[in-house]
Amino acid sequence: MDGKILDVIGENFNTSRRIKATSPRVIKDGDMVKLTYVNLKGEKAFLDVTSLYPEDPAELKKTQLVHVAQAMRNKDLDYIEWLILRQIEAGANIIDICVDEICVDVEERHDWMRWIIPVVQKMADVTFAVDSSDPDTIIAGLEVYDCSKSRPAINSVNLEVGRDVLIPMAKKYDALLLANASGRDNIPTSKEERVDNLDQLMAMMDEEGIPMDHRYLDPLCFPVGAAADAAQHYLDAVSELRAKYPDVHLFGGHSNTSFGMPQRKVLNSAFIIRSIASGCDTLMIDPVMNEIQQFDEFKLANDVLMGTDMMGMDYITHFRA
Repeated sequence: MDGKILDVIGENFNTSRRIKATSPRVIKDGDMVKLTYVNLKGEKAFLDVTSLYPEDPAELKKTQLVHVAQAMRNKDLDYIEWLILRQIEAGANIIDICVDEICVDVEERHDWMRWIIPVVQKMADVTFAVDSSDPDTIIAGLEVYDCSKSRPAINSVNLEVGRDVLIPMAKKYDALLLANASGRDNIPTSKEERVDNLDQLMAMMDEEGIPMDHRYLDPLCFPVGAAADAAQHYLDAVSELRAKYPDVHLFGGHSNTSFGMPQRKVLNSAFIIRSIASGCDTLMIDPVMNEIQQFDEFKLANDVLMGTDMMGMDYITHFRA
């Protein structure tokens, strides 16, 4: 046991992230509008969001501020570092970086990915997952990734046309490879589709010689508010994949399940625990909202109860350390 119990992918550095303009963290200071936060030194700080704030008060309640994208546009390195390091301090060992919604222009998006990867690599030595719906944006990030500092991760390959190029890229850069169960033309709607799609990806990774412990399989979590059986299909797929592929990593975007529901943290916690019990060893979550210790301890206890931690040695080592 190396001290790490669960891999945790911090999901918070995504340019789609929004905060309500009516949040108490948003304050007007003269002609400037500030998104306030307490930095890692315990000092009050702010991100300038003036350009995002509506001039018409009637628009205020429906306005959401894209704060991660704003921090990048402002090149506010203090705010960017705060977003990265607080996830690491909360227990994340992989940080996802997605810039897809910073702009519409594809080439400009490539430039933003080329800019942000060296910036965040100067802030921490953890693995950064280069994340995009566009394979070329991922490749742009890999081309500037300093592999001497940490191993990169690719988020993600699936069966959609054109994404298979990411498998040889994972081999070239010795990268962790996240693979999701999306089909060639549609998303899976059953356990069987999820498993079949990931079986195909496993065969493709076999051909390329991707090491088993570099493979992170995602059967895909969808909101239970939109599909009542989505969570159970995911959990059933995790169980089957764990039995078939004992040496790969299994994960999901676990917070997706609670989207649109009240008290999301409650649903997230229940679903994460069910996922670990089904075979997940990796979480993709907001580690600041969802405290990692409880899930680490649940996995240790569950491994003892299920007989995978023989004689409870990992459990004993952890709690007597």
